[in-house]
Amino acid sequence: MIRRMATDPIPQFPAGFLWGVSTSAHQIEGAADKREPSVWDAFTAEPGRVKDGSTAAVACDHYHRYAEDVALLAGLGVGAYRFSISWPRVNAPKGLDFYDRLVDELCAADVRPVPTLFHWDLPVTLDWLERDTAARFAEYVSVVAERLGDRVGKWITLNEPAEHTLLGHALGTHAPGRQLLFDALPVAHHQLLAHGLAVRALRAAGATDIGIANSHGPTWPASKEQPDLEAADFYDLLLNRLFADPLLLGQYPEGIGELMPGDVEADLKVIAEPLDFYGVNYYAPTRVGAPQGAEIEFGGVTMPAELPFSVQQIEGVPVTDFGWPVVPEGLTELLTTFRDRYGDRLPPIVITENGCSYEGIDDQERIAYLDGHIRALHRAVEAGVDVRGYFVWSLLDNFEWAEGYARRFGLVHMDYETLVRTPKRSYGWLRDMLRAQR
Repeated sequence: MIRRMATDPIPQFPAGFLWGVSTSAHQIEGAADKREPSVWDAFTAEPGRVKDGSTAAVACDHYHRYAEDVALLAGLGVGAYRFSISWPRVNAPKGLDFYDRLVDELCAADVRPVPTLFHWDLPVTLDWLERDTAARFAEYVSVVAERLGDRVGKWITLNEPAEHTLLGHALGTHAPGRQLLFDALPVAHHQLLAHGLAVRALRAAGATDIGIANSHGPTWPASKEQPDLEAADFYDLLLNRLFADPLLLGQYPEGIGELMPGDVEADLKVIAEPLDFYGVNYYAPTRVGAPQGAEIEFGGVTMPAELPFSVQQIEGVPVTDFGWPVVPEGLTELLTTFRDRYGDRLPPIVITENGCSYEGIDDQERIAYLDGHIRALHRAVEAGVDVRGYFVWSLLDNFEWAEGYARRFGLVHMDYETLVRTPKRSYGWLRDMLRAQR
């Protein structure tokens, strides 16, 4: 069961609060023949990697239908659209022309373009285990900023480096499919370094509104027993502090820096370049206990027995079709915790992703989910957290990585045979909510 939403209107957010929706290039664009291959193309070509055997070669065909999708954004009434730019597409001849057209269409519709410069689709010729990839990323960012910077004011460097490290390089369930466990730590460091170099490249191009989109959530110990508390602390370090501490404090958590490659002290000065906002992707808390000595399947991911923690179900709460717990109050907890942990080192926050997977066009569960999380966000604002925006994941049903097309996060239903877009009930609910916020 999903909790019933309150019947009273959503409280008013501060003037100037930025409302938007998010997507990513590989998940919606299609037109794979008009870009270079990415690690995800190589991954999906391997049998058994994607649960339904699908690829993103066509996806939502946003590349050819972007004008139709921008019209959906305009009809929704959002102030901003967070999309990602495909590095492999930019590397192809005339690849940036597509983003020129998209940005022009957004500006004409009075929807603010908010591009993310890396959302997991690394060119297949590059490797985050190699330090040089960070330098190549900065060069690519400079090219994009020079072309689009006259119309784009707000930039996001990376999306969820924690998940890209964990799922793609430590556990092997995402591209590029490596199972390195803790030997994947250089991937985290090189992504963070790439972020810092990208911030410098964007500043050099005149950008004044730069952030990152990190995935975070509260970590709840399975019990008050010492083994569970220690396991939860370690999990929290990996998924929260490993990526936030270097960015906001200029240092790794104790014991981590010496595991990273290169001149870490010098790199941290680059990584900690000042940010104008800090993006948070929030989905759920995680209940963590001591290792159980066996593989655990959780949220579509197999957790190996050798990990020093176990991820466990949160009892007594509804779950999405993905099996993820629905805990709106976790968003309030996360934001107040970050405020207390980082103090004046924490820039204004933007919720860069929040959403859920449910089937159906009459998606009352999604409406209840969004209602609950937006109210939880407002409680964080009332508690004094400086939150400047909120982006729903996602505009469209899309290619959901290793799940293929089996999960539907969209406000708009996609018929993958005909590519017909049909706004769901949640689209109308959000449209009406945004009108009430004006």
